[in-house]
Amino acid sequence: MRRKDFSYELPEELIAQAPLSERSASRMLVLDGGSGALTDSAVRELPRFLEPGDLLVFNDTRVVAARLAGAKPSGGRVEILLERALAGPEALAQLSASKPIRAGLEVRTAGGTVRVLAREDELWRIALPAPALEFFERFGAVPLPPYIRRAPDALDRERYQSLFAREPGAVAAPTASLHFDEPLLEALRERGVHCAWITLHVGAGTFQPLRTDDIASHTMHAERASVSAATVDAIARTRAAGGRVVAVGTTVMRALESAALPAGGELAPGKHRTESALAPWTGDTRLYITPGFHFRVSDVLLTNFHLPESTLLILVCAFAGRHRTLAAYEHAVRARYRFFSYGDAMLITPGSA
Repeated sequence: MRRKDFSYELPEELIAQAPLSERSASRMLVLDGGSGALTDSAVRELPRFLEPGDLLVFNDTRVVAARLAGAKPSGGRVEILLERALAGPEALAQLSASKPIRAGLEVRTAGGTVRVLAREDELWRIALPAPALEFFERFGAVPLPPYIRRAPDALDRERYQSLFAREPGAVAAPTASLHFDEPLLEALRERGVHCAWITLHVGAGTFQPLRTDDIASHTMHAERASVSAATVDAIARTRAAGGRVVAVGTTVMRALESAALPAGGELAPGKHRTESALAPWTGDTRLYITPGFHFRVSDVLLTNFHLPESTLLILVCAFAGRHRTLAAYEHAVRARYRFFSYGDAMLITPGSA
């Protein structure tokens, strides 16, 4: 399949630039992947689409203030975007400047000098004045996605985190979780819906477009993930009782499906195991979910709308079917849904390609 097979037209004014005043006030488009039927609803109505005994699985990663401005000795501007904290005062980061970056460069920042050590694939290893998470939390800014055309403000410090954010390490929010507030969680508890958590530290690569026309040739960036024994047990209990596993976001889906693979997500596109092997797991995942993937853990997906020609949209198409997914996106554009990180949601059941 080609990259253009996962494209759609999106008016720029539908890209949400700020969160709504209430987390659960977003709209929600419900897609029945089996029939293609669409229902216009709202996130507040989520409990009526779930059954007692269903299990919502959330990502508890916490977004780091990962964007930091600096300057070269010449005065040229350098932007540092944390990708991953390493041992001690080192980290991997994306660096951007008007002229090429070279190893040995010293960048002045508000927190002290950052030294560029070496290139590692598409990232740079850097040395910081303090451990990375501590340093960026003190001196960095909220790393809003590139399609949000404004500077971050004080509200973003709170609203670009989910209520479950407790494990620092992400540079982008698991945005499906942003819709949940206490009134919605209470309504879900009253409905008899249970909750569990995974951790996947979302990297900046989540915003990178496909770089090859043939989607099978794309290589996914690595992201650190963990699925605990408690979550595996909760899924087993849900299955035994006839309930469904609802992945809250594509990051949760990738973590769960990675944990069901023997190599932690290294399964080739279009291939699948003949049985589930879900077990507690921690590691790096490069799992790239494309049409033909055999889902073993996730029964329902709650997710935001995704960028055209992105790996996340391809994942949704793999789950619900490409034609039905793109038809749903066309409906969402016509109905003026809000798109991307601060936008509206979709609730999706599986379908066929």
